[in-house]
Amino acid sequence: MLKQFLLASTTTLCLAGAAFAEVAPIKADGYAAALDGTFAPHAMPTMSGEVEGFNIDLAAAIADKLGVPVTVTAAQFSGLIPALQAGTYDFLVAPTTVTEERAENLLFTEGFMDTNFRFVVPTGSEAAGFGSLEAFKGMTIAVNKGSVYERFLEEKTPEMGWTIVSFGTNTDAIQAVLSGRADANMAGATASAWAAKKNPQVELSYEHPTGLVWAMPFRKDDAATRNLIDSVLECLKSDGTMVALSEKWFEVTPTEGTTIVTPTPGYGVPGFAGYEDSDHAVTCDF
Repeated sequence: MLKQFLLASTTTLCLAGAAFAEVAPIKADGYAAALDGTFAPHAMPTMSGEVEGFNIDLAAAIADKLGVPVTVTAAQFSGLIPALQAGTYDFLVAPTTVTEERAENLLFTEGFMDTNFRFVVPTGSEAAGFGSLEAFKGMTIAVNKGSVYERFLEEKTPEMGWTIVSFGTNTDAIQAVLSGRADANMAGATASAWAAKKNPQVELSYEHPTGLVWAMPFRKDDAATRNLIDSVLECLKSDGTMVALSEKWFEVTPTEGTTIVTPTPGYGVPGFAGYEDSDHAVTCDF
C-alpha cells in the first residue's frame, strides 16, 4: 500500500551552519520511507484503502520542505527494520523508540516526540485532575495485555497497590473504564489522546514521562541523509508544523520544552550511539 507525496520542484540544500557534520544533498528523485499502517493515530487505513495519520502527514511535511517526493509504504512493523537494512527504504517514518540496542545497529534522527505513558479516565471524574502515579494508588487500571504498559503496571504494583485488568485490545480496556469495571486505562500518550478525541465519555489524565523518544531510523552508513532529515525535523518543530499536527491528530497543544516542539542540538539523540555533536543553526532553507 503506497502513499506518495509529489512536490513541484527540487531545491538546493543550504549547508550553512552544518560545518562539523556532513549533510547530504537532496535526492532529486525523492525518498522511499515506510511505517506500520495499523498504529492509530500515527497511521491507519481509510475507507478508500489509503493510509492516514500523524506520521503520514509528517512525511508529507518533510516532502514539502525538501521539494521532492517522499513515498511511504505501509507494512508490518516487524519487517520494517530488516527492509531498511536491506536498502528497500531510505528511512522509516514509523514511530520507533530509541533504545541502546537499536542505536547500536541503526542511526536515528533527533526525537520527534516523547514516548510517554498516559492515563484515560471517565469524563468529569476526580481522577482527571490527578498529577502523579501515586494518585492512582489502590485503583483498578485497565491495560492492553502483553504491552509495555502492562509490564510497567505490574512492576509498580507492590508500591502502588493497584489492581490490573488486562484486555486483548486497548479498545476493550477503554470500554472497561466506560462500563465501570476499571477506574482508569493506561496506554501510550498518543493512543490515549486518540481515544479521548474519539470518545467524549473519557478524558486525559496524568502523563507519566519515560525519558524515551520516538525518532526516525536510518542505516548506519547513511549519516549524511540522517543529518538532512534531522535538520528538516528541527525546522518543522520551529515553524509551527509539529504543533499543528499534534492539535489535528491528538487535540493536544504541546507545551514548551517537550520534544515535539524543541530542536535537539547536534544530529541524533544525545546519549545514544550515532549522535553527532554538531554545531549548526536551525534552518528551513533547504
